[in-house]
Amino acid sequence: MSAATVERRNARTAAVMALIVAAMIGLAFASPPLYRAFCSATGFGGTPLRADKAPGAIVGQVGVRFDANTHPGLPWRFEPEQTTVHVAPGAQTKIFYRAQNLSARTITAQAAFNVSPDQVGKYFKKIQCFCFSEQTLKPGESVDMPVLFFVDPAIKKDPDTKDIDEITLSYTFYPVETVNAAR
Repeated sequence: MSAATVERRNARTAAVMALIVAAMIGLAFASPPLYRAFCSATGFGGTPLRADKAPGAIVGQVGVRFDANTHPGLPWRFEPEQTTVHVAPGAQTKIFYRAQNLSARTITAQAAFNVSPDQVGKYFKKIQCFCFSEQTLKPGESVDMPVLFFVDPAIKKDPDTKDIDEITLSYTFYPVETVNAAR
């Protein structure tokens, strides 16, 4: 084998390896949004699904418990206005969370959410929710934020979820870094 042939093979191998490394780096950066899209589409990991409207109530009840948390670095009081409701599957329900800025400065935050137990995520459907947008509160300001949801009646037909009688919807607010916050 000639030196030129060996050199071409080495160059081709180096190019293939560089492409593999580039693909792996690209996949690493694409993984979080792809995972979020997967969870949003399937309800995996307790991720509630979005809906446009509720289908209508059926006979039966499911308890829904509301949980509220804040990141340790966020000086807000955040709590549900009611801690539990009992809903008929398929019935549209509206509840409120209240947030109050306890600091002397304007703060922007955004909520992350989940539903437990995990297997009910695909049956808990939110129509309207404050978690899809940033919330900015001035010093001492408080705001009531609605959550409009329903529990899909199919929850009672699924062998993995038919005996679940309580769902927990949990939110955690995190501070959002903004350009103005650095000034």
